[in-house]
Amino acid sequence: MSPAAPDAPAASQTSDRVLAIEQRGIDLVGPGERHGRPRDLFWMWLGSNLNVFYPVNGALVIYFGLSFAQAVVAIIIGNLIFFAVGLTSLQGPKTGTSTFAVSRAAYGQNGGRGLSVFNWVTCVGFEASGMALIVLAGLALFSSAGVAASTGLKIVLLLVAMCIQVFLPLFGHQTIITVQRYLAYLLIPLFVIMAIVVAGRIDVGALNHGTGWATFTAAVALLISAGGLSWANTGSDYSRYLPADASPRGIFWAASIGGMLPAVLLEILGAGIASVVKSAADPISGLPQALPSWVTTPYLIMAIVTLLAVNTIDLYSSGLTLQAIGLKIKRWQCVLVDMVIATVVAAIAIFNADFNRIYSDFLSLLIVWLSPWLAIYLVDWLMRRGQYDAGALLQDRGGRYWRNGGFHIPGVVAQLAGMAAACLWIDSPAFVGPLSSRTAGSDFSFFMGLVVGGVLYYLLARTSVREQIAEPDTAPAGVS
Repeated sequence: MSPAAPDAPAASQTSDRVLAIEQRGIDLVGPGERHGRPRDLFWMWLGSNLNVFYPVNGALVIYFGLSFAQAVVAIIIGNLIFFAVGLTSLQGPKTGTSTFAVSRAAYGQNGGRGLSVFNWVTCVGFEASGMALIVLAGLALFSSAGVAASTGLKIVLLLVAMCIQVFLPLFGHQTIITVQRYLAYLLIPLFVIMAIVVAGRIDVGALNHGTGWATFTAAVALLISAGGLSWANTGSDYSRYLPADASPRGIFWAASIGGMLPAVLLEILGAGIASVVKSAADPISGLPQALPSWVTTPYLIMAIVTLLAVNTIDLYSSGLTLQAIGLKIKRWQCVLVDMVIATVVAAIAIFNADFNRIYSDFLSLLIVWLSPWLAIYLVDWLMRRGQYDAGALLQDRGGRYWRNGGFHIPGVVAQLAGMAAACLWIDSPAFVGPLSSRTAGSDFSFFMGLVVGGVLYYLLARTSVREQIAEPDTAPAGVS
């Protein structure tokens, strides 16, 4: 069986250029088309994470009952997970393909497709929520101009947002990398101005009540889930064009710090804003109350821009994930499919009074599947010492990763066990685990999923992976 990817256009068609529609999907990036430097990842992740979600996250942990000092500690601990983004960016340059194509090594082709479905739903869920918030921000702008919200206006704004949103993901990798860098240059001074404007109103001394350890762990779990953990599943999607000999240390630090730095600073800012605004967890109608009236309109415009930026990453990766599932259409066609689905879901959310509850449930449950997946993915990478048969990763059937009918049983068993373990100690709006309910609502779901999934995979798979590494490489000539 040929290891060709779902769409494998000729080399002349796959040049990764700015404002040229990227034809390549998850098929391998050949040595002749590798380009860029690790620091490009820093600016890409910085631009993506300079967004209004992070001040909201910081406000949320205050509403959990944490003091300002406790919130700062929780924010720092919760955002250490961005190191996972750096780690999941290391496989891209070695294989030349996306994160969930590489993930097949641990689960088998068919097992990997199952995990890709989880990832696709996750990406589309974030896309839809971002689209809904863009429309709400647009409605707020019209309201400030004296135009009342209506069904027709909501539909028009949603369609306009869809047309704008699809632009960057459609062009693809190099356009995204370039635009996100310049967007970072623009957004850094804007957020600095915002921080200066609200600094005089912040009263952190009012946030000295504090809470117990159980609530603290729940706040950390929220920050992990809403931050770096939900980016770790896209790491290699953006590093795969780098040269195979690019510095692993440079890649790790660029991706990790690029995402972590804005997340930490903006969440601390959000925690401070929560001292004067009791509804700062609402980025559209709540958080702007901390701003002078003349800043509200620029803030809403900035919110829309940042939401478009963060949605771009999800939409690009969801398209690659559709191919990893096995859909036989081109990458740009996957983007269009996902954009339509996300728009429909966003429309349902906009007209649903329970939008905030649905989004909270969605966010809180991501940790259940992502934490064991992250552990298994990284343990598999470590056991292989970073060596993959890149061609075999993209085979539909057969090859070294096929194993038992397309399933690597140790990976599947470890994933299910890790998910079960995470459910035992989760405290979310949708579900409270038995261990959480017996420990005052504490939440160790991330660590349970991570430890159980990773340790069990190592114990079950170490022999088979060692034997597999010794097998001859079936990758096409010239592909690393």
